[in-house]
Amino acid sequence: MAVSAETKRRFALATALRGVLMLLAGLYAIIWPAEALTVLVLAGGILLVVDGVLGLWSLTFGGGKSGNYWFDVVANALSLILGILILISPLLATIFTVTFMASLVGIAALIVGIMQIVVITREREHYARIWPVVLSGVSYILLGLVFLFFPLLSASISVIFGGVLLVFFAFGLFGWAWRLYQRSKAA
Repeated sequence: MAVSAETKRRFALATALRGVLMLLAGLYAIIWPAEALTVLVLAGGILLVVDGVLGLWSLTFGGGKSGNYWFDVVANALSLILGILILISPLLATIFTVTFMASLVGIAALIVGIMQIVVITREREHYARIWPVVLSGVSYILLGLVFLFFPLLSASISVIFGGVLLVFFAFGLFGWAWRLYQRSKAA
């Protein structure tokens, strides 16, 4: 089935619109990382409320019963309550959520770094050079300590990094939209 030139132009326009939205989100994250974190936490709160409401509705009226009925009721009610708490105090929720997530990343980085160093020192006879792996392990340990001791700063830097990636991806979408538009003119 052939795609018409008009449909190809619409695809190009939709792709360009995605690029514009991605570019705006990326610039927002780069310029205002703390506010971007708050927006992300608010979006998570909204998702928790919607999930909790739909889950409880499904259990009550939708016939969505499983073998763990009371577990499902408690899980959906907790989702709803947590979402409401996040929406009531987004700043406080952002601080606690970001601190918790940054601490998890920090702990994971520490574990990976320590594991790398332990494994490479135990099996050093199998490697020609161990210093790249040791350096990688030390880097993971340092990253983990930064995330543990400076969670809000490291989360803000991560948001800025994510914003930079969004800007790069936006330009990729612009290129793709231009290519789609050129194909629509050729058809």
